[in-house]
Amino acid sequence: MQSTGRLQGRQAHAGCGRQVSRNLRLIVRAAGSTYGTNFRVTTFGESHGKGVGCVIDGVPPRLPITEDEIQLELDRRKPGQSIITTPRKEDDIAEILSGVVDGVTLGTPIAIVVRNKDQKSQDYSEMSVAYRPSHADATYDFKYGIRAVAGGGRSSARETIGRVAAGAVAKKLLKVIGDTEILAFVNKVRDIESNVDLANFTMADVESNIVRCPDQEAAQKMIDAINEVRTRGESCGGEVTCVVRRCPKGLGSPVFDKLEAELAKAMLSLPATKGFEIGSGFRGAAMVGSEHNDEFYIDEQGRVRTRTNRSGGVQGGLSNGEDIVIRVAFKPTSTIGIKQRTVTREGQETELRARGRHDPCVVPRAVPMVESMVALVLADQLLQHYAQCELLPREDAVGPDPTVVKQFARV
Repeated sequence: MQSTGRLQGRQAHAGCGRQVSRNLRLIVRAAGSTYGTNFRVTTFGESHGKGVGCVIDGVPPRLPITEDEIQLELDRRKPGQSIITTPRKEDDIAEILSGVVDGVTLGTPIAIVVRNKDQKSQDYSEMSVAYRPSHADATYDFKYGIRAVAGGGRSSARETIGRVAAGAVAKKLLKVIGDTEILAFVNKVRDIESNVDLANFTMADVESNIVRCPDQEAAQKMIDAINEVRTRGESCGGEVTCVVRRCPKGLGSPVFDKLEAELAKAMLSLPATKGFEIGSGFRGAAMVGSEHNDEFYIDEQGRVRTRTNRSGGVQGGLSNGEDIVIRVAFKPTSTIGIKQRTVTREGQETELRARGRHDPCVVPRAVPMVESMVALVLADQLLQHYAQCELLPREDAVGPDPTVVKQFARV
């Protein structure tokens, strides 16, 4: 999104005495709230504003989607789910404003809004003056010279409501086209790691406990660890693993727009993220080539497969049809009830003990956020791939895998 215009005459620059020259041409681009090229999502709203939501452009017409399907995803990320999440109570009811009629998309922009109801802006009075350490308070002031103090504004995790709502639409598109499944779970809280069979875990396994870890023994230890820091007014971090099953082959682009690069950008755009790995990740740096290479073979259906999956489902920036496996690291929540040294907006050193309602650990609610961002990336890549590579017949295309010709047969 961009708009253009000209400043006529000589006008004083806001906030200083500098003059703007006559007929200076301005180009204003949407700044940081839109993701995607063909499947484009813009999120809007602040944590303590009237509401939050998204506008999705580029969704193909005739895709079945309902508010109930979107609500199912929003219910997984909403606050107040358990003792280890923020106590803020929000129903987070999705309302589709446009782009869908009788449960079917029109091909026009889809607008979805969720109204905010349980704001307690008075909890942020101290934070209107003092910056929370490691939060976006200071950097928003550095950039904009103004910010929404209550709830953190756009830096709040409530911004991700729009992402999750849009992700529900993207998931449905991927399911209809390729029977693609996207599942994430908490694989680590602090130093407690899980042992999960990545090929066989299910959504029911993930949702079987409040921390969203399919390993029940590890899950209880994670819950205990989160409760321990919560009772001290502290917070802790963790990791989320996401697995994509039955991803179409060939999604992504070479060089700058590699699929893993798009996934990394999407994951690191989520609040509190500090790390990203795909496949072997940093562990691969310690291997030799013969250990790391994924050898090919032909399976019973004539498909080209790999015997191992250290590539994490992506080779050369393109999906290879194996499970895409990524891991995302989340830092401890910045807003804590422990007194910390900081500075004020006026440049005075002070101490702050933050109030408000916050997650002692973000990873249980980050699971649907990670899934949604993966879905947005893949939906966008799917549309780009089809537009470039699937319009002309593939019968004479080079390659040993006959299933590639048929993977979009229903389109």
